Amino acid sequence: MNPAIIGIIIFACTFAGALFGMRLRTTLPEHHLNNESRDTIKLGVGLVATMTALVLGLVTASAKSSLDAVQTAVRHSAMDILTLDRLLARYGPDAGEIRGAFQHMVALRIGMIWPQSSSQLPQLDLSGAAASEAERLVDRILLLTPHDDAQRLLQSRALELADTLLKTRWMISGGEGTSVPRPFLLILLFWLMITFASFGLLAPRNVTVLAVLFVCALSVSSAMFFILEMDEPFTGLLKVSAGPLRYALAHLNQ
Repeated sequence: MNPAIIGIIIFACTFAGALFGMRLRTTLPEHHLNNESRDTIKLGVGLVATMTALVLGLVTASAKSSLDAVQTAVRHSAMDILTLDRLLARYGPDAGEIRGAFQHMVALRIGMIWPQSSSQLPQLDLSGAAASEAERLVDRILLLTPHDDAQRLLQSRALELADTLLKTRWMISGGEGTSVPRPFLLILLFWLMITFASFGLLAPRNVTVLAVLFVCALSVSSAMFFILEMDEPFTGLLKVSAGPLRYALAHLNQ
């Protein structure tokens, strides 16, 4: 889902709902908008608005938690990458080729997930050839022949870190999906349209009211835009930074 397109759709539908409510006010009989009717409408709309606010708060918290989890995974991966490289360096010259291949693999992964060109989409599917390369790296560490206890300990710790990095890649790859399903968006949009239609129904027709409803519709659509942006951590404005991994890459094989 494109967050910008969804935001525009939500803005158009909510503001159109407000205009529909203002138009409906001119066609309804006067007794349909007496004090008792207004009180009932306000109670019903207040219930819908409360449910909408609660759901928006929950979705915002969920999207923010997902974004933070991916960012934390990237930071931990950067630390594990640097630690693995230093373990291989301490192992000795026998691990020199593995360090070079590891540096190349990290650079390739960064280029896939955070492409230099803004026109390119991130490649989060790390299966296939990319997965095989990472698994071959683990096999090469496993095939090292330690000559003493120190090298055996370093090899064991290197294998543990390499296995951790293999697990983390699936979490990063899982960031491609979205936790906000389309049926949920449709229901939320319906609630918002009802709310804004009631605003237009009860409000007087003047430029000030129209401007306020316009700003409110813009605010709601902007909130949904940022929620959907956070739900896609590798694209858009609010994406996870590649800074920690680029720092790790710059200090590999030194």
